[in-house]
Amino acid sequence: MKISRRNFLKGTATSLFLAGFNLPVFASSPKKKNLIVIMLRGGMDGLCAVPIIGDKNFEKRRKNILIENTIKLNSDFALHPKLNGFKECWNENTGAIVHATSIPYTARSHFEGQNLMESGGKVPYQEKTGWVGRAMKLANLKGDGLALSLPMPLLLRGVPKNNNFYPTDGKLPREETLELLKSVYADSSEEELLDMMNFIKIRKNEQMMGGGSSFDKRNNRNLAMKAAQMLSDPNGPRVAVFEVNGFDTHAAQGGVDGTHTKCLVEMDTIMQNLKIAQKAYNNSIILTVTEFGRTIKQNGGNGTEHGYGTAIFLAGGLVKKSQVYTDWPGLKRKELYEGRDLNATIDARSVYASAMSTVFDLDFKRIEKDVFFGDKLQNLSDKLFNS
Repeated sequence: MKISRRNFLKGTATSLFLAGFNLPVFASSPKKKNLIVIMLRGGMDGLCAVPIIGDKNFEKRRKNILIENTIKLNSDFALHPKLNGFKECWNENTGAIVHATSIPYTARSHFEGQNLMESGGKVPYQEKTGWVGRAMKLANLKGDGLALSLPMPLLLRGVPKNNNFYPTDGKLPREETLELLKSVYADSSEEELLDMMNFIKIRKNEQMMGGGSSFDKRNNRNLAMKAAQMLSDPNGPRVAVFEVNGFDTHAAQGGVDGTHTKCLVEMDTIMQNLKIAQKAYNNSIILTVTEFGRTIKQNGGNGTEHGYGTAIFLAGGLVKKSQVYTDWPGLKRKELYEGRDLNATIDARSVYASAMSTVFDLDFKRIEKDVFFGDKLQNLSDKLFNS
């Protein structure tokens, strides 16, 4: 039997939208450990989230957007005062930060940067799969991934039958949604399309969120609560991916109540609500990814420009201890990347690979070779995570 791409898209969209994203059946794992990735789109300002203490080079460059009343983490670094959820993780010794880090991309384009952030590739748009998807395939985890967004992010592509959950108001999909689905399955064979179509159709006819309008529940707080419930299930997913948009604050970035802060609070809310399911949290690594950081100096619009170095947040019971792990490069002009950005001294992919080695029980060198195309990375597993 053959199925046309157009009919597949129609059938898939209708099943997804009208069935309310019903639960798939996930493979059981004897020792279930979870990986949760929060994608921070737009370029998260690591020095807004985790500012250095008492650095005059930093303070004089951010007079109008400097974060006040920060929470001291150690003698060198502080935490944004609105990140209460992460602070709770820190207090419980299950929250850590990797600072002065980035993927090895310096051209400062959102489109290219986000593509590489998800693909883990060397050249923008060269790879059709994501680093999480490839690692899941290596670990033989088919259908164990859950995207809390539409469409399926590149990050999770590369392994069959990963799933989306993003409740809708029950209306028929718009044309742009069909185009998104088309782009997701553009490289799929007819057989793969039919397989996915059948997979959607055989799901149990039950709503993932009962009562009320699903449209009202399409926010990261409620999505995180549902994901926490699903991750707690021994037969539930082992990977969940969230998205937070809006970090590209060229203007009106603001201080403690600014636009950038609102995005950080949304990230924090996800962490806070994932922590509700304590058993799942105890066996998880939550990590953040972003395409790049932002400039040290504020611009004329009280915002910041695209930069380089940033920070990664880590949380969960598999985090080794609360710490700010960094090889700090300094913020004097000669120490900045191109005289304007926080330098990145730690390859973010080393953190990603170490987290996946821990959660998926994969050899680090296999991840280097088969997930990150043979690039030499630093194994930080023992420094950052519990096995």
